[in-house]
Amino acid sequence: MGFPIMRLTDRAADRVREIMERSQSSAAGLRVGVKKGGCAGMEYTMDYAAEAQPGDEVIEDKGVKVLIDPKAVLFLLGTEMDYVTEKMASRFVFNNPNQTSACGCGESIEIVPAKPEALQAAAQAR
Repeated sequence: MGFPIMRLTDRAADRVREIMERSQSSAAGLRVGVKKGGCAGMEYTMDYAAEAQPGDEVIEDKGVKVLIDPKAVLFLLGTEMDYVTEKMASRFVFNNPNQTSACGCGESIEIVPAKPEALQAAAQAR
């Protein structure tokens, strides 16, 4: 198995599987990406994916299929997706080595793209 762009904890995989099973549509997987927004500059995005799009990175981890938007690959390289349950909320958390800061609410983050050599090393490990 090669180096994954992103991996999931057991909790995250269980929660994604549960969400996908409850979906009213026949989604091919969960699409994860990043977009500009929030006070820190970027936000993570998650949505149902009806099918893989050209250029998507397809990750199958712990029985869950995650489709990574090609524009997000350099921002997500080496990220671990987790699911945490706290006293007042439950949410997905991205432990991202490319994240340099976050806003106080935790919804918006600043991410720098991984260096090209990190992506090349990941591709060679596949």
